[in-house]
Amino acid sequence: MTVLEAIKERHSVRQYKDKKIPAEIVTRLREEIGACNRESGLHIQLVTEEPKAFNSMMAHYGRFSGVQNYIALAGPKTKELDELCGYYGERLVLLAQTLGLNTCWVAMTFSKGTAKKQIEIAGGEKLAIVIALGYGAEQGKAHKSKKREEVSAASGKAPEWFLAGVEAAMLAPTAVNQQKFRLTLTGDRVKAQSLGGFYSKIDLGIVKYHFEIGSGKDKTVWEK
Repeated sequence: MTVLEAIKERHSVRQYKDKKIPAEIVTRLREEIGACNRESGLHIQLVTEEPKAFNSMMAHYGRFSGVQNYIALAGPKTKELDELCGYYGERLVLLAQTLGLNTCWVAMTFSKGTAKKQIEIAGGEKLAIVIALGYGAEQGKAHKSKKREEVSAASGKAPEWFLAGVEAAMLAPTAVNQQKFRLTLTGDRVKAQSLGGFYSKIDLGIVKYHFEIGSGKDKTVWEK
């Protein structure tokens, strides 16, 4: 499965089987987490076989069950933290999908205090969000999406690479499926904007990663 195929097939999953993640897959995830941390300056960590963070009233309210593994996205308390967590977290989400795992971004409906006890957080760092991880009881469902013109614009006729990037961005998971982002093409650069809302900066990082995969472009495509 390619990363683009993973974008198309991946959906949020909240109920998980009691099935251990094989050691070779854990190793592959830890390797990619290490690469993400070196590239981003984040302090992402994988927690396995730990059910307590998702055995709380908040987790049950969020309809989670069987979660024993999660990726903790932490890093320095900077204005870039949320977007970086979104970008690199989604890179890990899509890798997990290619490895046969299911995932769900989780901002509030877990025990943050319990999760913090399972990871290392240095001074000046914070835990921003986690990603539930494992073998889903089902594969999740697609959600209703906005129209392309509601989330993007181009000066003149949009090239195919931009349209392909927008299509991939529209498949990005966003908080309560709000899709509060806008991608605007001017020349050969794209401006990515957050339009506000809960966790919108994390959403923007996710959207930007999806756009890069769909368009075939790298980070140089973004307007500063």
